[in-house]
This record gives sequence, C-alpha cells and structure tokens, in this order.
Amino acid sequence: MLKLGLTLFCVLCACAPTWSTRTVDSHLGTKDLTRLQKVFVEGFGSNDLQAIFFSSLNIQLTDATQKEPLCKKISALHEESKLNSFEKDYYFIGASKNLGCSAKLEEALLSKVYSSLDSELGSTQEIYYRLVTHKALGVQVSEATQAKVVKRLQELLKKDDTLTGLGYGFNVAVQLGSGAAFIANRVEDAIVQADEVDGKLLQFEGGLSITSLIINGAFGVAKAYNKPAPVSAAQAVKFANYFLSRRSVQSAKGAHVLIEALKTIGASEKIAPICVQLIGNGQLDAQSPALNIAIVDLLGKPLSPAPKVITAKVFNKKDNSVLAEKITVTSKSSDKTTYVADLASLKPVRGIYEAELSADGVYTQSVQFKVLGRVKVQSLEVGIAESDASAATRKQSVTYPSKLKETLSADTTQKLLLRTVLVEESNNKPLAVHQAFVRLYNKETDKEIIFVAEQDSSKAYKFDMDIGSNGKNFNYQSGTYNIYLTVGDASLSNSFEWLVAEIQLKFNEDREVKSKTPSGPRPEIVHQFRVPDKRPPRIVSDIFTGLCITPLVLLFIFWGKLGVNVSNFTLAPSTIGFHVGFGGILLLFFVFWLQLNMFQTLRLLIPIAIFTFLTGNRLLRRLYALRNSKNPSSTSS
Repeated sequence: MLKLGLTLFCVLCACAPTWSTRTVDSHLGTKDLTRLQKVFVEGFGSNDLQAIFFSSLNIQLTDATQKEPLCKKISALHEESKLNSFEKDYYFIGASKNLGCSAKLEEALLSKVYSSLDSELGSTQEIYYRLVTHKALGVQVSEATQAKVVKRLQELLKKDDTLTGLGYGFNVAVQLGSGAAFIANRVEDAIVQADEVDGKLLQFEGGLSITSLIINGAFGVAKAYNKPAPVSAAQAVKFANYFLSRRSVQSAKGAHVLIEALKTIGASEKIAPICVQLIGNGQLDAQSPALNIAIVDLLGKPLSPAPKVITAKVFNKKDNSVLAEKITVTSKSSDKTTYVADLASLKPVRGIYEAELSADGVYTQSVQFKVLGRVKVQSLEVGIAESDASAATRKQSVTYPSKLKETLSADTTQKLLLRTVLVEESNNKPLAVHQAFVRLYNKETDKEIIFVAEQDSSKAYKFDMDIGSNGKNFNYQSGTYNIYLTVGDASLSNSFEWLVAEIQLKFNEDREVKSKTPSGPRPEIVHQFRVPDKRPPRIVSDIFTGLCITPLVLLFIFWGKLGVNVSNFTLAPSTIGFHVGFGGILLLFFVFWLQLNMFQTLRLLIPIAIFTFLTGNRLLRRLYALRNSKNPSSTSS
C-alpha cells in the first residue's frame, strides 16, 4: 500500500503544471544583435586572423576598397600567426573565400592541405579543422580517406574522452556520414557532464566556446543519424538561459558561436524553448488595464508557425484569489510577436497580480504585473490654532487642485494644522500611501522645509506644526511660505504635488540668526605644537647637577688620601683601548647631557661599546694569565 501511495504521488508530481515549461524570459533583442554586429565590424580592424574570419562569416563586405587591403592583411597574419598550423590554415582559407579575395592561394599551402588527411592526425581538433578546410575549398573527401579518418577518430576518442575531444568528435562525425554513427553513443556521456548553476543554467566547463561546440555537435549528430534530441526540453531551457546570459560577449568568435548555439537549440521543434515576456515595465493603468506580451523565438523573431490559442489565468498575489480562469490573449501586431490581454472587464483593483500564460497547451510561463490605482483628495482642511488652545481653531476647506485664496498668517504663539482624507478613486475607500509630505517653501530665500504627514486611526492624514518650537528649522526667517501637499506611491498612476495655500510666518526678531554655513573661504588652519612645560628654577638644576658630580669628586678625594695603585698598568693595546673606550663612553654621556638626543646618542654608543667590550675582555684575560704566572701553586691546586 505504501509503494502504491508513493507511485501515485510521483505520478501526480510529474503531471503537475510547471509555469515555465519550454519558455525563457529573455531573448537576443534588436539592441543585442546590433551590438554583436558592431563586434563583427570591429573584428575586421583587429590584427587577429581568427577575429577577421568570424567577422567575414557574419558580415559580407561589398566594397572592393575594403576587401583588397583585408586580403593582404590576412595573408600576412597567416604567416605570423602562432596558432596551430591546421587552425590558422582554415581561418586563412575560409576568410579568403568569404571576402572573395582575387589573389590565388599558394600551391604549397594547397598541397599541404590536400595531403593532410593522409598523415597521422594527432587530435579530434586537427581532424575537424582539416575536414572543414577541405569543405571550404570545395574538395570532396574520398570514401577510403573517410574510412581512414573514422578509424583514427575511434582511436583518438578511446585515449581522449575530454569534453573538448568529444565536442570536436561530434562535429567531425557530422562531416563523415554513416561511417561515424558510433559517435551517437557518446553524446549522452558528454551531456551528463554539464554543470548546473542555481537550478537555472546548464554549461560545460570551459565556458561559452566549449558549451557551444558540444551543443552544436550533439544536435548535429542527432540530426545526421536520425536520433532523438540530445537534451530534454527542461535542459534546453537551461542551456538557452546560459547562452542568453553571455550576450555581452566581446570577441568575434564568441559572438558567432553564441548566435549559432541559439539557432541550433531553436531549430529543434520538439524541445526548443521560446521567449514569453512582458512588454514595458509591467505597470497597468486601472482605467485601461491591457497586458502586453511578447512571444518570440530565442533570436527575437516571430514563431513559425505562430501559436493558435493563447490563454491566461489571472490571480491576485496578495490573497491568491482568482480573478479569471481563462482570458483570451490575442495578436496585436501583424508579425505575430506582440499579444495583448484586455483585463478591463475584470475591473482589477490596485495591487500585484500574476498571469499564468499558456500557448497551445505546450508553452507555459508565469508573469507578474502591477495594476496602478488612482488617488483622490476627498477633503482637505487647513487652519491656524493657538498653541495653548486658548481660542477656537480657524479651519478652511480647500478643493483639489485649487489654492486657498486667502493668505494665512501665524506667529510663534500659534501652530499650523492640516488634515486631509485620501481615497481610492475606484471605490472611495480610504487609502494609505508610501509618501505623504507637507513642504513649506520660501521663494525669496529659495529654502524649503519638509514634514511628514501621519495617518491617524480614522485613516486621515494630519500635520501639526508648532511655529514657535520649529523656528530653528526656519532659521527664524519670517516671510511668506507656500504650503505644498506631496502624495506618492509606487502603486499609484497619479501621484501629485499640490500647492494648497500660502502662509505668512512671523518669528521673533531678536532670535534671528545668521546662516550656519557662511559663504566664502574658511580661515586657514595652522598646526601648532604643544607648548613645552615650564622648567624648574635654576637653583633646582644646580643642586641636581651637584649631587650627580658628588661621586666623582669623592673618588678623586679618596685617591688623593689612599693613593692610586698603577703598578699593574701596562702600555699594552688592550689596556689603552679599554680605558680609551670607557673614557669615550663617559664623554658621550656628558655630551648627551649637553645637546644630543637619545637616538643620536645610541648611534654613537653602539660602536664605542662594542670596542670597549672587546678590549676589556682582552685585558681581563691578560690580567688573569699574569696572576696565574705569579702564583703557580694556586693553579695546580
């Protein structure tokens, strides 16, 4: 029972409608094709033999003054090219034929091409280029040579089953006829290696060139040997999405293979996707809601044959309520590319909708659109009230789009009030909008202040401004201000700004302030170092210096009383060097105290200290040896 339930579930899932069956939402439009044509034109001016060849495939030059220089140019580029010999030979011969060059091809080149298929061909790529070069020259390949090439192709594919090898192998098989039918069994091996991106795209590793090579070859094999299409309808949609995503290609070869791949997929009637997309921005006016749809092939051309029956199911996205189960979509243009669904009879209200389109029950696509509403000002009142509510509010009604004839007047003890009710024009129901602003603008100063109008519980928009507390926002500048009401919403077709009235504002003169942003250059900023701290009195410095010198003075006093033993002082280099170095260190410290800084002192101290260390070490070793020579008994013990 469980197995039966799972089986039924899978069947129902398979039968469920998919609202993007065999359709894509874009195509190569006129702008895209024009830009790609520009790429081909620029290819003629490049110094790339490959670019000139692919440009000549897509644009036919008729001006002899342009063709002859190009013919000389490709001949020079052919000699200089670092491409494989078989590849550059094909580009040169093909471009010469496409341009209709008057100069004959060299016999050495033709002889090499004619004998190339008799040699040991090293890759499927070389086989392909040699075969298409023969085709470009109009040379028929003998059956014996074809059989030899087929055998070599089988050997190469056993060793090289990479995507590139298979791609060229497919395109070679198309040239070889029935003898290469074995290649049809390898198509599935290549297709399964496609990488899926975000569940929407299919591509092969290597990018546009490899993907186009495999797709063109696989479809060519299917056609040559009467096999089913190499990909499913769902895969065809994903491959088409990938190719359309590469429409910004900048090279002549890329532009050519892109167009050829889309032509190849579009030519397979049983799986070819079509483009179904909205025309315009998808915003419909509630008064005349007409949904315009473009239905074309991948290159933006009319479908042949054109769809016979196109219907749409329309429902509201907000609550999923169905507005219409089946609306007829009719052709609007003579070329059968533009279709329209008239939704006026449905009387759609403002909101977001979705239409599920079906063409001949084969192609389905879901498109989203928005019906714009119209706002109406049901009422508006503006008035002046006392801030302390000591007197009744004076309110006056204004009818849209008129302006209040009387100029209002208010000072800092009063406040400005505005209340308006916005309704939808179709049903007179209160409306909430994204933007509701009150703008006060002074013509004399060209300054404006914008306030937000808030919606209250009764769905009316209110604005309440205390003039005294908001004086700072106006820089306390008295004068006549225009009062504007601004209403805007992405779902409205008639957003507006309305001049409601004029008001004379009076601020206290003693609080007027200058502009916070004075004109003219700002004063120069001059960097100043911190002022040094105040030095102590001179007597403090003298006492500190005396204390520092005291040990040295005591040393000389003790030497005078006790005497100085210099009996062990010798004139050896180590003795003199150590004492000179030690004296130098003391002298350096003295100079440091007078004028040097720490970094200058360290740079001088390091070499003196190293010299003093080496000579002192030498001196101590000599004294130790001298002591041992005088007391041999002590060393023996």
